[in-house]
Amino acid sequence: MIRIALDAMGGDHAPQAEVEGAVQALSDLPPGFLIQLVGRRTAIEAELARFPSVDRARIEIHDAPDVIRMDEKPLAAIRRKPHSSLAVGLGLQKAGKSDALVSAGNTGAVLVGATLLLGLHDGVERATVATLFPTSDQPVLVLDAGATVDCSPRELVGFAWLGTIYMQDVLGRSNPKIGLLNVGEEDEKGNAATKEAHALLRQASGLHYVGNIEGRDIVAGHHKYGMVDVVVADGFVGNIVLKFYESVARLIVRLVKKEAPTVLQMPEIQRIFKLLDYAEYGGAPLLGVKGVAVICHGSSTPNAFKNAIRVAGQAVTGNLSAHIAAHFARRDSESQA
Repeated sequence: MIRIALDAMGGDHAPQAEVEGAVQALSDLPPGFLIQLVGRRTAIEAELARFPSVDRARIEIHDAPDVIRMDEKPLAAIRRKPHSSLAVGLGLQKAGKSDALVSAGNTGAVLVGATLLLGLHDGVERATVATLFPTSDQPVLVLDAGATVDCSPRELVGFAWLGTIYMQDVLGRSNPKIGLLNVGEEDEKGNAATKEAHALLRQASGLHYVGNIEGRDIVAGHHKYGMVDVVVADGFVGNIVLKFYESVARLIVRLVKKEAPTVLQMPEIQRIFKLLDYAEYGGAPLLGVKGVAVICHGSSTPNAFKNAIRVAGQAVTGNLSAHIAAHFARRDSESQA
């Protein structure tokens, strides 16, 4: 049985979107999946009543009276609200009663809560938020997407390893290509951190590091390396790139609606816009913690929650956390030899 806890109170449209997303997910997932809705029981029950045909044997409700708001300071909120939906959801995993958490709540609180309650794998210096960017070919994983705004060179190398393991375990890419996001591809380009990270990545045995790449190369591909699989950046740059990328999709939709509205009815165009829809990718895994946590947009739709639950399930079935632990333990032993 795979048990996935869903923070039912974290998003902008809680608990309606979360509950409906859970119901949709159960219709797609095999019988061995159980969804644990965490939050205010009365509100969750009221939403579940809208879906009388759902199999309640595959749903648990874990009461959590408190909610961590988006404007709260993460560390203080986690410590002050141990009965929040986020803390209770993470607590289930810590106690071995759950296998994964999905939350659209305060991103900083998810990061801090997962780090404190679940802990980091030995050898992991920072957890990282990894986000898939759609391309015309296969999606590209960008990390960090906002967890840590200032990263050391060693942390950037750690992100490259975490991204590599995720792409291998979850997306099945055996030898993913890694690029370091920079202001130019030459060795001497970048700030002090990216220059040192570039040198360390070049020396890292076992990583398929192709070199520095620029922002245009993320989704269009590099003129020499082609499409990369993993793009490494600090959280400051990564989050700006992510938010800009999301705005481009909205701009395209507005332009089409303005200049050629009938085109939107074409099945081919609808498939393209679906490809650009963040909801199809569900959420961003928080890599490096001892367990599975998936972070969603605060404005996530039921479809986004459904897909985030799928992403969490893939991480569990792929033994992602165990593989990260084994890899970093092996790296530590090799560095001490």
